[in-house]
Amino acid sequence: MSPTRIPAITRKQVAAYLKPRPQDSHKGLFGTVSVIGGDTGMVGAALLAGRAALKLGAGCVHVGLLADNAPALDNLMPELMLDSAGATLKKLPHPALSRGERVLPPSPSGRGIEGEGNVLVLGCGLGHSLAAQKLVYDALLLDVPTVLDADALNIIAMRPDLRAMLHTRKAPAVCTPHPGEAARLLGRKTEDIQADRAAAALALAKKLNGSVVLKGAGSICATRDGKLHLNRTGNPGMSSAGMGDVLAGMIAAFIAQGLSADEALLLAVHLHGAAGDALAQQQATIGMSGTEVTEWARWLLNQWIAK
Repeated sequence: MSPTRIPAITRKQVAAYLKPRPQDSHKGLFGTVSVIGGDTGMVGAALLAGRAALKLGAGCVHVGLLADNAPALDNLMPELMLDSAGATLKKLPHPALSRGERVLPPSPSGRGIEGEGNVLVLGCGLGHSLAAQKLVYDALLLDVPTVLDADALNIIAMRPDLRAMLHTRKAPAVCTPHPGEAARLLGRKTEDIQADRAAAALALAKKLNGSVVLKGAGSICATRDGKLHLNRTGNPGMSSAGMGDVLAGMIAAFIAQGLSADEALLLAVHLHGAAGDALAQQQATIGMSGTEVTEWARWLLNQWIAK
């Protein structure tokens, strides 16, 4: 399908998903995001995702880091709760809970990391080690909505058994590949993906049993019902490290706050690009960072809700 025939995501469309918060709000109403990633030399990727999740409205954010020398505190955002990747994963609901078995003490709020409203971001700076592969396997056993990004997708491309697990999960998955990752997942060349991005997005959604955003100039979203959506926000200044980590955190934040996986995907993709466009209007195209996009995305989100 030609991109010109794919309906474009609009601000009006995604703003309709947003609702003002009630006066008696508390953090337990807005879910918990857990980010698993950050191997040695890539801790920043997981922190960027965690910061974006918190800035875009998640009630609590845990970041589980794989690196042996991982920090215990994010000095720029001490609100993030840092731990090892394995420890963070163990705090999430175990499948035994669905059978009525108690594996963790109940959360006092009824939500949070041991209750409902959990969302997992998997892959930001995770690497490809055996330890990383074990984390992906363990994570896919959990019945929580999951945003699969970066190295989680590369590991799944390497492991047919993990791809099969995606088809047995009940919880939704949102996958965020760039063209290179999409090529590895589909066993094709990157040039083939770019030659027919719409077909590639649909093939990925079917193969991974989830929603997909095929990132790039004119990102294409394929929702769980097989529909395609074209995003027209964004600009070349967003071609820098960390942008994908921020997007993954944003998607998770919106799912944690009660949006469906498809709604969260469309809102985050459109808002992410709109934040980049707002920065470009400030003559900040060259040297644009994911941190700056997070700040502008938060500002725009509050403006959209207010209107």
